[in-house]
Amino acid sequence: MLIFVFGGNGSGKSEYAEQRILEAGEMPRYYVATMEPFGEEGKKRIERHRKLRSGKGFATIECTTHLEQVKLPERGAVLLEDLSNLLANEIWSKNGRGWSQELAEDICQSIKGISDEQQLLVVVGNDIHRDGEPQTPEMEQYASLLAECQTRLAALADEVVEVVCGIPIIL
Repeated sequence: MLIFVFGGNGSGKSEYAEQRILEAGEMPRYYVATMEPFGEEGKKRIERHRKLRSGKGFATIECTTHLEQVKLPERGAVLLEDLSNLLANEIWSKNGRGWSQELAEDICQSIKGISDEQQLLVVVGNDIHRDGEPQTPEMEQYASLLAECQTRLAALADEVVEVVCGIPIIL
């Protein structure tokens, strides 16, 4: 089963996604972390998420680019956090692919590959589209590519959930 959970910053999407994994029952749990720790704020966000997962049985796999290379040892439940970071890393990271017309398709096919091999995959995505207009052409291009990734992922997903103020809305 593939579930796509999205929402704005601080919406509760991460907590909701984690809860869906925990409710799936006893099985191996994997957390695929995509955030590169840029600056003090990034490090604090990573530490906050680690504390939230503490004691819940997640094995963390760091994967900031090239999701297709993720190989998990057993079938289980996977929390992928998050799509927005993964896309940004693929575009701008030194290990990424850079801008590409195929990038949205490649990322979604990698997600589908993981989903096909696992019992449950919950993908978290950040809804940046409500934050106002992009300030630069480059950010506008990123927002457009992210929207394409989200649309493709929603079409693949068995369930799409928007989290607003901690309230999940099944779409």
